[in-house]
Amino acid sequence: MKNGLLLWADDEMDLLRPHVLFLESKGYEVMTVTNGQDALDLCRKYTFDLIMLDENMPGLSGLETLSRVKELMPSVPVVMVTKSEEENIMDQAIGGKIADFLIKPVNPSQILMTLKKNIHQRDILTEKTDSNYQQSFAKLGMLINDASSYEEWVEVYRQLVLWELQLSEADSTMTEMLKMQKTEANNGFAKFVKKNYHQWVSAPSDSRPLMSPDLFKNKVFPLLDKGEKVFLLVLDNFRYDQWRQLSVELGQGFSIDEELYLSILPTATQYARNAIFSGLMPNKIAQMFPDLWVDEDEDEGKNINEAPLIQTQLDRFRRKDSFSYHKVNDSQGAEKLVHQFAQFSRYDLNVVVINFIDMLSHARTESKTVRELVKDEAAYRSVTLSWFRHSPIRELLKLLADSDYTVVITTDHGSIRVDKPVKVLGDRNVNSNLRYKLGKNLSYNLKDVFEIKEPTKVHLPSPNISTTYIFATGEDFFAYPNNYNYYVSYYKDTFQHGGISMEEMLIPLITMQPKKR
Repeated sequence: MKNGLLLWADDEMDLLRPHVLFLESKGYEVMTVTNGQDALDLCRKYTFDLIMLDENMPGLSGLETLSRVKELMPSVPVVMVTKSEEENIMDQAIGGKIADFLIKPVNPSQILMTLKKNIHQRDILTEKTDSNYQQSFAKLGMLINDASSYEEWVEVYRQLVLWELQLSEADSTMTEMLKMQKTEANNGFAKFVKKNYHQWVSAPSDSRPLMSPDLFKNKVFPLLDKGEKVFLLVLDNFRYDQWRQLSVELGQGFSIDEELYLSILPTATQYARNAIFSGLMPNKIAQMFPDLWVDEDEDEGKNINEAPLIQTQLDRFRRKDSFSYHKVNDSQGAEKLVHQFAQFSRYDLNVVVINFIDMLSHARTESKTVRELVKDEAAYRSVTLSWFRHSPIRELLKLLADSDYTVVITTDHGSIRVDKPVKVLGDRNVNSNLRYKLGKNLSYNLKDVFEIKEPTKVHLPSPNISTTYIFATGEDFFAYPNNYNYYVSYYKDTFQHGGISMEEMLIPLITMQPKKR
């Protein structure tokens, strides 16, 4: 079986005959020419897997041949082979989008490495990644089974996301096996949360995992106390796996300190983000600032009072920090933010809420086109990365990388791709979220949910004396018996939030310092 069809153009081809024989012994078919024009003629007749060009040939030079080859076969990797080590020649070749650069005299192992990197990299990567995951499968399973502390569950989730990204990049056949482990992990994590949640929310902030109301006190205020100017970016509905992809884009400009923290329940913007900005649990917001809390059954937006909530937290801690607050819903709003950048230096703290990812999640539910575009987890990450690369938010972060700001990137909650419907009955006043419900007349199977009969014990508002909250776990979502089949088919395989899963609750908290410091 042939490993690939190669074209090698060099005016000293006779001297390279031993190399050609070596490649043929490795399963490659090699066609050779001594000038650029003959190379172009063959490119019009054959589809090559890789082309090697000598830089210094009579007639058309290697660089000229490179340019014309790219017009004929833009996707075929081209390796430049030259005696010259002049920097300008290397720059021209790299600018011509070469795949690799070899300096004469070349040896067979160098050539073979180039071929493996440019022809077989995907196959080698897939094989190696599959092998590594298979070797780690049992160890990861033990990690999941043995996890009994918050820190251990964070490590489980980190490992699962690491493998998810690696297997996705390698186009691996092991993704279904990993998905099964992730489901198993989420089942275990849900049991862990059910066992500990009451204790967490009742404990002092220094003796529990870092949670939504603790963010400013524990992470933002200490930076301000050191005299830092802080830029806080809150990306609504932003998951850890999405952060891992964006982090590659930011590593050149920033030194990055990455951690995960725990979103409160419900993992929904109304509760979790208001808790971040106020530094209070939801029931305390409703009690202390009833004019700033919007109940579930009210029609107005649930996050219209975020700047006033930030001010209440500053006032409660007797802080005099100046701050600005901005909410970005589209590119126009982001561009306006970039144009205003010079003005932000007047404030100690600048807070920006960015809604794109949450909008994408909802659009995927409502639009067949978006659902086709974001067909799975990998596509969800890819679209998020593409948005970032082409968004004014990237320009904002470039400006921040050239500034003296400390940048904090975080979110209020993540989301999970739901798959399994769970029946629930309720009256017309029950909220519409698919991952949590609250009401006084809910009917459900207790084994399917995390039930909270006394909301005040977990610091949630209780609109009625008999209000109960229930939360979906793992990949479940709540469905009504009425018009059940339509409802299930519409919402199955959509990204939802509000319930209990690692994706929703274990969320990124990133502190970045510009490297230029």
